[in-house]
Amino acid sequence: MSKSNLLENELLDHVLGNSSYSPPATVYVALFTTSPSDSSGGVEVSGGGYARVAVTNNLTNWPAAVSGSKSNGTVISFPTATAAWGTIVAFALMTAPTGGDILYWGAVNPNVSVPSGADASFAVGALVITED
Repeated sequence: MSKSNLLENELLDHVLGNSSYSPPATVYVALFTTSPSDSSGGVEVSGGGYARVAVTNNLTNWPAAVSGSKSNGTVISFPTATAAWGTIVAFALMTAPTGGDILYWGAVNPNVSVPSGADASFAVGALVITED
């Protein structure tokens, strides 16, 4: 799991410099067929009924961190694919339902193929965000 350069800078300024950082009220889980990086976007799934999933940013959906790690506290379910989405290799937590900025991103292991008619989801605890 990696944090985007944008979020790294926001947190550094917040902790060292007393600059305010306001986390988003909602984060949007996105799926990628080519992994993003800390500084660029990768290739997000598009078409076939795909839409990012809105997750309210609270302690129910993202329980308190333990030992530098945090994970989803509820199932995250995407709409049913109406056409093949390809092979999902990564996910990201985004700031908007379209466009926006990546906050965190990570690999989907193992990679998952999403054919037409399939439902993609992450079980409770499947999205793990860590700080080192």
